[in-house]
Amino acid sequence: MHTLIAQFERTIHEFHDQLARITEAESEPPLSPGKWSRKQVIGHLIDSAANNHQRFVRLQLGTNLSLPGYEQDGWVARQDYQHRSWTDLLLLWQSYNLHLLHVVARIPEDKLGNVGSVGGGESVTLGFLVEDYVRHLKHHLGQILG
Repeated sequence: MHTLIAQFERTIHEFHDQLARITEAESEPPLSPGKWSRKQVIGHLIDSAANNHQRFVRLQLGTNLSLPGYEQDGWVARQDYQHRSWTDLLLLWQSYNLHLLHVVARIPEDKLGNVGSVGGGESVTLGFLVEDYVRHLKHHLGQILG
């Protein structure tokens, strides 16, 4: 887990520096026809942080839990990230992920095997959810930077 925590921290800092160079105008158009804009992708990553925050804490407090999923397109649409400033979105993304890093770094080893199902899916461990979160984060950050 120590390697994953270090990777997560590097990802936050290195990508933040690159994302901060994107202008407001560059953040607005869709990445390709019919797809989200950079603003909407970073908004999706904020939503992912919010949903996974609860999962990370709840699975430390119990096991065999049924955790809610979320409808990502609906979340992005309802929050209208397209009409927020890029700077504000980036600050929220960075702050939330630094908090998640703090949470993850304090998960006791004996809790990483606690299991839960997300959105009615198969049971997965807390350790898997943390790894998957970082993988998902890096995937979408790569999309934003193209």
